[in-house]
Amino acid sequence: MNLKDIAREAGVSAVTVSNVINGNHHKVSQETIERVMKIIEENDYRPNAMARSLASKKSKIIAVVIPYLSEEDDFASSPYYAHMISHLEKYIRSRGYYMMTRCVGACGEVVPLFATWNVDGIVFLGPYDKEEDAILGKLKVPMVFVDSYTSRKDIANVGIDDHKGGYLAGRYLIGMGHRDIAFVAPRMEDSSVIRARFEGFVEACKEQGIPFSKEDYFEASTFYEEGVRVGKQIPFGKKSYTAVAAMSDVLAFGVMKGLQMIGTKVPEDVSVIGYDGLPECNYASPQLTSISQNIKEKATKTGELLFEMIESEEDISANIMLDVELKNGESVKRIER
Repeated sequence: MNLKDIAREAGVSAVTVSNVINGNHHKVSQETIERVMKIIEENDYRPNAMARSLASKKSKIIAVVIPYLSEEDDFASSPYYAHMISHLEKYIRSRGYYMMTRCVGACGEVVPLFATWNVDGIVFLGPYDKEEDAILGKLKVPMVFVDSYTSRKDIANVGIDDHKGGYLAGRYLIGMGHRDIAFVAPRMEDSSVIRARFEGFVEACKEQGIPFSKEDYFEASTFYEEGVRVGKQIPFGKKSYTAVAAMSDVLAFGVMKGLQMIGTKVPEDVSVIGYDGLPECNYASPQLTSISQNIKEKATKTGELLFEMIESEEDISANIMLDVELKNGESVKRIER
């Protein structure tokens, strides 16, 4: 039995049967799906995936590129990546496609790979500045970048309002009475995302007349262990810090642990605010206050934009910026002045 035989027996077109097999269920009624699937099961029909791919010139594969991971790193150790990839996979699967992940040291490393590998679309998570130039010029496949700050106008990007996020973090801590605040983040030179958050934070400090200098900036890669290292240093800094603004929840978790390891209580002695609003914030002790981004919405918008490009077979230029908000926890104490 072939696809045409199934269509004839079900009383539908071969295109409809193909949509059912390929998971494009939004184009077919539930009754038709059940009728076609029953015929397939009764006849033990097994479509040849390779043949389908060659016939349609589509692989049904979407690649997700996770950059800046060394041989020793594991993207699953990052809750942000884990949640982002989970939501992306669900969306890609709902469209009848398969997701392939590729971890690289830098986004440009995938150019030789995807120049020969047949994928129908690519998602790049957090490219560095200028990397888009090399990628867009060499790969002819629908692509969506996440958290890109390139000045190019011919790019499809989905991000969040990082400037507002940094501003909210600073404004909240200041509003809670804090004046001596440590800022913990990766090097600004490496990431426009961090630069935007820092500029928003500094803007909040200037509005309220709160002094902030380079010595208040503690550099740390976005890993838990780095947060622990910095957390141990902060109480011995030049200032008596009462609060820490960490630019990722993972860093904030590490900072809290580092503070606690040297006998500093959170939030009684030092308050901590994170960034991302991960579900894990609820599991921390105390629960972490954070600047929350909607990761599910971010992944969904990314998927929608990519599949719009795939289905229309046209390049789309877009810069979708999603909102952020404060997610209250228990890690920030009010200081009465």
